[in-house]
Amino acid sequence: MSVGTETGTEHAVRLDGVSKTYGKGRTALLALDDVSFDVRRGEFVSILGASGCGKSTLLSLIAGLDPLSAGTIDVSDHRVSLMFQEPALFPWLTVAGNIEIALRMRGVERAARRERSARLLDVVRLEGFGRKRPHELSGGMRQRVALARALAQDADVLLMDEPFGALDAMTRDILHDELERIWRERELTVLFVTHNVREAVRLGDRVVLLSSRPGRVLKEFPVEQRRPRRIDSPQVAELASAITDELRAEVSRHGR
Repeated sequence: MSVGTETGTEHAVRLDGVSKTYGKGRTALLALDDVSFDVRRGEFVSILGASGCGKSTLLSLIAGLDPLSAGTIDVSDHRVSLMFQEPALFPWLTVAGNIEIALRMRGVERAARRERSARLLDVVRLEGFGRKRPHELSGGMRQRVALARALAQDADVLLMDEPFGALDAMTRDILHDELERIWRERELTVLFVTHNVREAVRLGDRVVLLSSRPGRVLKEFPVEQRRPRRIDSPQVAELASAITDELRAEVSRHGR
């Protein structure tokens, strides 16, 4: 029931027998049960499952925000950052100010914070927007700011909890391209939670399908289509259809 820091391994994240129970006694709720899989350095892994199967809980455990009930999580010597579905920007701060918060928490000096936030805005294609307030931005732009803030933590493992779920299809498609570009350029390891099966296939090197609660690893699907991919391509649609059939059968077995 610990998070390890072993070095010199080829994995960025290793989960071994991870379980999470909320509460005790008769009211105890088993959210995750004996989840085990590895994520290689530089790999992009999509995590799918029915609502309530523990996908978000899994990310919280990896980020160290929630204690394990059983098992181990090893992130080696990697730094981990978590990006939520909602941007959660501070409305009274500028775009640059929202990014600089993460830098200030790391002890970065003021002048260096300004320079670093400007570079990160360039990375997410928001150069020139540093003085804007969150309410002046579109939903997609706010998510770019949230991504820049996550990158400001200098993490090499990025956990993303349905970050594009509330966006329209066109904006989501554009951000897929941007995320893939940043993932490649910065050599990140990404665990990406989503309800959108095609999105999971479009982005992932591998799709991990969790069972209905309690969440267990039901099946893993390697995505062999070469990049760049389009979300509406026949190859993406074919694999997404196969995964959807598995997910539908799992939901039917549990009656939800």
